Amino acid sequence: MSKQNSNKTWKSKLHEIIYEADTPGGKLFDVILLIAILASIVLVMLESVNSFDEKYHKFLDISEWVITILFSIEYIVRIIAVKKPLKYILSFYGIIDLLSTIPKYLSLMLAGSHALVALRALRLLRVFRILKLARYLGASNQLTNAIKASRAKIAVFLFAVIILSIILGTIMYMVEGEEHGFSNIPKSVYWCIVTLTTVGYGDIAPQTPLGQFIASLVMILGYGIIAVPTGIVSAEYTKASGEEDKKLSDEEVEQLKNVQLNTQCCANCLEETHQDGAEYCHKCGCELHHD
Repeated sequence: MSKQNSNKTWKSKLHEIIYEADTPGGKLFDVILLIAILASIVLVMLESVNSFDEKYHKFLDISEWVITILFSIEYIVRIIAVKKPLKYILSFYGIIDLLSTIPKYLSLMLAGSHALVALRALRLLRVFRILKLARYLGASNQLTNAIKASRAKIAVFLFAVIILSIILGTIMYMVEGEEHGFSNIPKSVYWCIVTLTTVGYGDIAPQTPLGQFIASLVMILGYGIIAVPTGIVSAEYTKASGEEDKKLSDEEVEQLKNVQLNTQCCANCLEETHQDGAEYCHKCGCELHHD
């Protein structure tokens, strides 16, 4: 019985250090992890510089292997520390952790694939936990919902832009012709899209006065077109925010602003963003570990 309790305590401590950032051990672990991720990304960047790689190739290769092995151990320990390993493996962070570890091993079979370790930059998202930025995720959810609510309007708008590009591209093909680089309609449509989006690569340019006049209209039209999706999303965001505020009283809104969230992670379902002092997980009801 004591052995089972001691095993439970050991696992709880391990979970606390690896998955939580409110304790000294958890903070230290996360800071070291972020430093290792940054170092790994810098190493990959330096390796892509031929002059530097020729001089320090052995050092860079050994350093990358050391970091990869450390990340592999961390990945295994994360699986051990949770009650439902599959939950972590299939979670967003679990997939990112795996993808950031395997490229170096793949490089033994596929040349050049080690450059994919740059995916480790995605692991820097864990900084949200350390800096306690989780409380701002509500605002990001509102923005996501606003984009979802606007998707039909944006789709219609994009369809209209595509039709407009085809029409204007065809007109430019007839006006300019092959001698000025508009050798076919698809290429002319490409020019129109590039001009309409104000990118302007300059690889094709109209030479005739009429073509230049049409190009000027397309450029001016481009500035107006850029503002349309922004306005659609902004309107939906404002609408969603207003509806949410109507559902809550002023007192409730003020209380939500003052809610303090921590980085405590449920060992059962890996849910985070619990309120300070919470005894149980707000998602699965499992008891949270406390010092």
